[in-house]
Amino acid sequence: MRSDILILDDNKSVLTALELLLQSEFDNVYTLNSPNNLISTIQRQNIDVILLDMNFKAGINSGNEGIYWLNQIQKYDPTISVIMITAYGDVELAVKAVKEGAFDFILKPWDNNKLISTIHASLKLRKSKIENASLLKTTRTLKQELKPSSQLLIGQSEPMKRVMEVVQKVADTDANIFIMGENGTGKELIAREIHCYSQRNKEVMLSVDMGAISETLFESELFGHVKGSFTDAKEERIGKFEAANKGTLFLDEIGNLPLSLQAKMLTTLQNRTIIKLGSNTQIPIDIRLISATNRDLNAMINDGLFREDLFYRINTITIELPPLRERGNDILLIAEFYLSKYANKYEKYGLKINQKAMQKLLKYKWPGNVRELQHTIEKAVILADDKVLNEDSFTLNDNITNLQGDIQNKTIEEMEKEMILASTHKEKGNMSAVAKKLGITRQTLYNKIKRYGI
Repeated sequence: MRSDILILDDNKSVLTALELLLQSEFDNVYTLNSPNNLISTIQRQNIDVILLDMNFKAGINSGNEGIYWLNQIQKYDPTISVIMITAYGDVELAVKAVKEGAFDFILKPWDNNKLISTIHASLKLRKSKIENASLLKTTRTLKQELKPSSQLLIGQSEPMKRVMEVVQKVADTDANIFIMGENGTGKELIAREIHCYSQRNKEVMLSVDMGAISETLFESELFGHVKGSFTDAKEERIGKFEAANKGTLFLDEIGNLPLSLQAKMLTTLQNRTIIKLGSNTQIPIDIRLISATNRDLNAMINDGLFREDLFYRINTITIELPPLRERGNDILLIAEFYLSKYANKYEKYGLKINQKAMQKLLKYKWPGNVRELQHTIEKAVILADDKVLNEDSFTLNDNITNLQGDIQNKTIEEMEKEMILASTHKEKGNMSAVAKKLGITRQTLYNKIKRYGI
């Protein structure tokens, strides 16, 4: 293992002997007979190991000088391995140096083979420290990247104020949260808001779209698997529960969890341990669970499709998000936000929405909720020729609205089925276009088609 070493000793014959011994072992060997230039040297050079004498002043054998400079090195770069050298076999001094952070202690005169072996061992420690520091830095970066943007929720309507009051009350607890709401109402945004205000906000929040996972992969995705546990398991994999340890796990579309796995989910939440697919070893986990769905879990319980005991476990606190059509002027606030966002993105600055267009946005029922409004604004910005957006600038999906009729008299499932049917007809069976139009993944679309028997 070739690297750079610095030898610091006030005896020039010692420096010469060590330099000759180690020059074949290192890329560069640096020597100093005084500690005065120690820090400036390690600032200029990429030093991996330092052989540090314990004493530099004649007649003083306390070792305090060596301990002092050991501390200075560690303050500058704690990954550098330091090996102390002394002519005095003081065991207490050796123990003190190691306690202060020295890798080891070598006595003069030294045994060449033992010295080289000790240095190589210290290099391995140096490499390990550098890798750990890099891993910590990467982890902090990933956590920062996974943090939500500063803009989370927009709304001043009374329904949203009530939602936020609940969020503020429950965020600082570890209670399991269950969020209900139609597609596109912002269930994940509420989950992120809860995470941001929680004591876990310095850790990650992982989101899992249960509607986008194949039934055969649910167990591996959530709990992980060991190598060889199934045909394609060529290496061990960490599941989302383990990856979210110390943080928050958000399970969207939890109604899609197969009945066969609901018992394992319940056991995991009760015992706070997971067992990977193909393993019998229990792994402790510490997560805050937030779940969401647009389905009626009570109806699913009555139909034998969802376990009642699991339902009670996940919904210590229930938050029901209002649909956009019930949020009044929040529609305009959200529209203005996305107008500014997409005007900047597409470099169409200074765009405004006129009064008639605002009224059109307010009167529309928004079956796709905030997600539909977002896409509507983006499309209007892209196609805009003037600075003012009028009624004709906004293409609203009246076909779906007319097909639904009075949405107040229909269940979410009925409305969702009709939206899929209408979009499939309009897009002439192009499933990718249908999924994009509805703001869901293709896998989620296929799962819904299967569920509704379309």
